[in-house]
Amino acid sequence: MPSTPFRLPAVPGPAPVSAALAKAEIIDTASGESFSVMFNPEELKLDQGNSFAEIGIPGLNTPPVQYVRGRARTLSMELFFDTYEAGTDVRAYTGPIVRLLDKQPRTQGPPILLFSLGGFQFRCVLVDAGQRFTMFLRNGTPVRSSLSVRLQEYVPTDIDVRRGVFFASPTVSGIANRATETARSAMAGSPSVHVVVRGDTLSGLAGIYLGDPALWREIADANRIADPLDLVPDTRLVIPPKGRGGGRR
Repeated sequence: MPSTPFRLPAVPGPAPVSAALAKAEIIDTASGESFSVMFNPEELKLDQGNSFAEIGIPGLNTPPVQYVRGRARTLSMELFFDTYEAGTDVRAYTGPIVRLLDKQPRTQGPPILLFSLGGFQFRCVLVDAGQRFTMFLRNGTPVRSSLSVRLQEYVPTDIDVRRGVFFASPTVSGIANRATETARSAMAGSPSVHVVVRGDTLSGLAGIYLGDPALWREIADANRIADPLDLVPDTRLVIPPKGRGGGRR
């Protein structure tokens, strides 16, 4: 009886990888217009980091630092354009990309962009674009150019703006909000309160709150301070409204 040959079941292999080269392009998300680069960049430089504030404390060699916020990521690259063989002006290719810096009539700001290179997607705005022309025709027409671009990540955020100060999440500095309330009190003509910290002076406080260090006596009189050089930390000082006393010195 003839034997039947045994065959192993076929094992699916890895999916074929397309040999087509992914092309980098910059897309205007508002209009849908796409700006393809002539040659893909040789490298992409992606920077990111955090912002910290130094807290100045007299007597310390190294001041402590306070985390403020994260910094937006930036993507930098060098784009190359060459129209020598075609004999045409290379600015026909670089110009539309540079014009992405222009503000739009509807939004009064530059467009939101999407940089795409295969699976790499980066939602951003164009921050810098520097052109360098390296070859010209006999009539002076530029036919070769390097375009250095820097794109900054765009993250949509709901922010309420009141009198020029941004109010967003609870991570916004409490100091900034307190300064805003102080400014509002001054504009409303009502006194405000300052808690003394080490290093404070009456003249310095007068400069900050009243706009003139020479008005330090108004703060001294309002708080019955006999010795202006003896300010005790954690003392609460009443700051009179700006303009009270008719600018008395």
